[in-house]
Amino acid sequence: MQFAPFIPTRKALALAAAVLAAASAHPAWAVVSFDEVKREFRSSDTAVLDRNGELLQRVRTDPTVRRGQWTGLADVSPALRTAMVLSEDKRFFEHSGIDWRAVSAAAWGNLWNTRTRGASTITMQLSGLLDDDLRRASGGRSFTQKISQTVAAAQLERSWRKDQILEAYLNTVPFRGEIVGIDALSRTLFGKAPSGLDAREAAVASALVRAPNARPNVVAQRACEVLRAMEPQQKVDCEALDMFTSAAVQRRAFDANEGIAPHASRRVLRELRDLRELRDPKAADAGTAPSPKKDKDAAVRTTLRAPLQRFALDTLQRHLRELRERHVEDGALVVLDNATGEVLAWVGSSGPLSQAAEVDGVTALRQPGSTLKPLLYGQAIAERRLTAASLIEDSSAQISTASGLYIPQNYDRRFKGPVSARTALAASLNVPAVRTLVMVSPESFARELRAAGLPLRESGDYYGYSLALGSAEVSLLSLTNAYRMLANGGRYGTTTLTVQPTATGTATGAAPGGKSKAATPPPSPPLLDPRAAFIVGDILSDPNARTRTFGLDSILSTRFWTAVKTGTSKDMRDNWAVGWSQRYTVGVWVGNASGESMWDVSGTSGAAPVWAEVMRFLHAREPSRAPAPPAGLVESRVEFGPGPDGSPLEAARSEWFLQGTEQPLFALDTGMANDIGFARITSPSDGTIIAVDPDIPPLRQRVRFESEGRGVQWRIDGKFFARGNTAQWLPWPGRHVIELVDGAGKVVDQRRIEVRGAGVVTKSARR
Repeated sequence: MQFAPFIPTRKALALAAAVLAAASAHPAWAVVSFDEVKREFRSSDTAVLDRNGELLQRVRTDPTVRRGQWTGLADVSPALRTAMVLSEDKRFFEHSGIDWRAVSAAAWGNLWNTRTRGASTITMQLSGLLDDDLRRASGGRSFTQKISQTVAAAQLERSWRKDQILEAYLNTVPFRGEIVGIDALSRTLFGKAPSGLDAREAAVASALVRAPNARPNVVAQRACEVLRAMEPQQKVDCEALDMFTSAAVQRRAFDANEGIAPHASRRVLRELRDLRELRDPKAADAGTAPSPKKDKDAAVRTTLRAPLQRFALDTLQRHLRELRERHVEDGALVVLDNATGEVLAWVGSSGPLSQAAEVDGVTALRQPGSTLKPLLYGQAIAERRLTAASLIEDSSAQISTASGLYIPQNYDRRFKGPVSARTALAASLNVPAVRTLVMVSPESFARELRAAGLPLRESGDYYGYSLALGSAEVSLLSLTNAYRMLANGGRYGTTTLTVQPTATGTATGAAPGGKSKAATPPPSPPLLDPRAAFIVGDILSDPNARTRTFGLDSILSTRFWTAVKTGTSKDMRDNWAVGWSQRYTVGVWVGNASGESMWDVSGTSGAAPVWAEVMRFLHAREPSRAPAPPAGLVESRVEFGPGPDGSPLEAARSEWFLQGTEQPLFALDTGMANDIGFARITSPSDGTIIAVDPDIPPLRQRVRFESEGRGVQWRIDGKFFARGNTAQWLPWPGRHVIELVDGAGKVVDQRRIEVRGAGVVTKSARR
């Protein structure tokens, strides 16, 4: 059938007249600029970056849409640009926003009830995408909307260049389901960037614009027509294209969360969300995405180092593969900058090796085993209950508790006899640690742990003496930060994962080479005596002191200065290695997220090898030197008395002491072993609150003090009160400190109590 040459119909002429009338009625129609559209574009993902701007992770933060990054027209493959124009607007580069030939053809087709492509140009479609009032509803656009859309397209053509119109269109046009924009489409359906799309993929992409949610065979049919128009000289295999299209439209290669730092990314986004909600409670409805910025992409910069993060993840996964036959599948790792508290690496799980990859092992609560011992010995040394040379009995012990006898055992079920505190800590002997906790008291130790940021859920008395062996649950992050406190001379500080702006407007952590621009925070008052922290670090860096348990050739020994402690929880459920160098603190956990036991995995075969490799990576080109001793420390030579066989208990050596605690000889008869080890207050418990009953005569209300040990005395609030293992005290309202003092006048134990209620009123006072 032959048609006469193109003649505008009455409907087309009427539409043109309406458009001209609307345009003249609105000569200053508000048109958004290309730069504004590009600037306001928001990806459905947040890009989480390292301290130098390198991409670590993409995190889905808008669940309503799948939108990628803004893609410049130069980064879109020529095949796709050609396919889109041929499919949607053949005369795109010729018209001024309205294709009058297409309008007339559409009207003529309506008259003769024949199908046509339609008259909507790319510019008109874009105007509908940019203006909510012009968006197509399920029932189509009204006549008024069509007129407004046409006018907006004409205005858009006068304000924008053709390349800008096409670029904005490709980035905002819906494709299939939740997918919007060419970047999301390319990565979702084809697993590649838009620049790499070939002719076949471009044909499928352009076909989806016309029918986003059509059946695959309908999309394939349309794609075949586009491909024929693109390659008229080539024979198109439509059957093969049908198979390709069916596979592509079902693909979901564009993962919601991909990268090397998933747990750290979720953590930092949650912190930003909480901060926004704190500043503006109405922001709670905004989800987890960062607050809108003036740049085109949503991005968050962290303190992490991408090369270190990548190495830590690879090292952990490789080591866990080697331990697979020992029933180990999970692990976690964190690296902190000692000076700033910045998190430099955060590996929350072993990823594909784990059955619980979503569980963040850095923040999960687990039993830390022997890794609490350095904090315990540090407190005992700071309180002058021990020195590094003090002898502690490593022998079978039965300690009375409210629930019965507590009988601690060493890892190897053997006892070493009298050992120095240095040996006991470095060799990780359990019984001496429990005896040390007897001196400090569980409640006092728990109080110090909480001050160091460890989230203990119960009181010290709840855990009892097993607290010395790590019966409480802590997180890897909090434990590593507590070790960072030891590295910083007993000064506690919080950690940070987000780059913070400085007063000059620059950001911390953005210096080349991964070194922080931020000035070191002003020093805080020490939580632990710096001298005690130094001594603990000196012990944990001493390879000779750990030989009784770990041998001379230990994985814990490094060629540069480090201090490290391992730990294993009950039934081998958790294995830890935490330690520090001059600049970094590294914590590693290995185990099973399910809580199942590992098989024959010790401290040196589980977490320690990963710790050692990460430390070597950190110091491949950076030295680590031992810290300088703080003021108030004395280095003195000590000797040890004979043991049961007549030989010295330990070899003579030079030892560090808090000034005033040094002595030249430590022997079993000097009072530094059993007497101090067992001298302790058994009642009342630390933190006891006593209420005076007004119905009972005050003089009949007494508090009984009980203790163990020989030759002890009681002091209340620094004043002598009584001698012997028991005493009766008349309570007086207020807070009081009860001290147990040995024969040499040294405080060996103390309790803090509070008395509430009325005190004793004398007869003279009643008058």
